Amino acid sequence: MVKTATFEALLDSLQQDGDGYLFTLEGKQYRISDRDEVRAIAESHGYILIY
Repeated sequence: MVKTATFEALLDSLQQDGDGYLFTLEGKQYRISDRDEVRAIAESHGYILIY
């Protein structure tokens, strides 16, 4: 199965959390400090990102 997502949609799903962000993908939650970390997380889940 091919999974795709737009980078913009992933960034829109971030929730501000103090100095960083909370990011949830496929039920797994990540605490990140830099919005660009979303790309690596999505790719580790097998997503192909569309910019």
